[in-house]
Amino acid sequence: MLKNKTLFITGASRGIGLAIAKRAARDGANIAIASKTDRPHPKLPGTIHTAAEEIEAAGGKALPIQLDIRDEEAVAAAMKRCAEHFGGIDILVNNASAIFLGNTAETPMKRFDLMFGVNVRGTFACSQACLPYLKDSAQAGRHPHILNLSPPLSMNPRWFAHHVAYTMAKYGMSMCVLGMSEEFKPLGIGVNALWPRTVIATAALNVIPLADPKRGRKPEIVADAAHAILSRDPRTCTGNFFIDEEVLRENGVTDFDQYAVTPGNKELIPDLFLD
Repeated sequence: MLKNKTLFITGASRGIGLAIAKRAARDGANIAIASKTDRPHPKLPGTIHTAAEEIEAAGGKALPIQLDIRDEEAVAAAMKRCAEHFGGIDILVNNASAIFLGNTAETPMKRFDLMFGVNVRGTFACSQACLPYLKDSAQAGRHPHILNLSPPLSMNPRWFAHHVAYTMAKYGMSMCVLGMSEEFKPLGIGVNALWPRTVIATAALNVIPLADPKRGRKPEIVADAAHAILSRDPRTCTGNFFIDEEVLRENGVTDFDQYAVTPGNKELIPDLFLD
């Protein structure tokens, strides 16, 4: 369904972003890997170059771009480079995110600024810079989408009480979905959010207390759900806050044990923000 489509994915050098890229690559998609990691990180796996190799091995075409999405000029240049290299952009996946699960007293302003810079500002900047190319995609009948990896909006105080800064930053991404889906609807551009039902075993779990990766699912479940969303008609599929498991159930998937880090484990950890 995504053959010859061009995806610009932020934070795609590892984890969920890379899984989404590799799933699209299996269709024969073109993927720009927009991430900061140009050289091996001492604590985290993968670079934009190793990701490119995995994407091409999966059947896609890759363009590694080192990018800090907080820099709007660099974002605009990266979008232009991607569009010139592949002949346009059809899909933007705002996956890059920063996390710090501290309460008000424990959250350094440096961490606050990082989360708002990456999650909110970065998502908005990428969406803004990509818009002209998505408009062109819509006019060409290529079904453009924006997909944010962000949670459904809930005003339940429990999601604010212990990490108010992180919650506001992630909800900022979701508010972009809420507003842009309505704003871009007349243009034929779909804007949706996707969030996992359970914790996902990625490097981010290292900073989440008590989140045992063995009680989580693999990134592939989010990738398969993203693929299903991005294969839908954006003129009718927009403004949704999707949960990965629900999307896949709608597509006829019944075996979710295939995604478990520990097959047979029935005590999976629910993700944040799900009432």
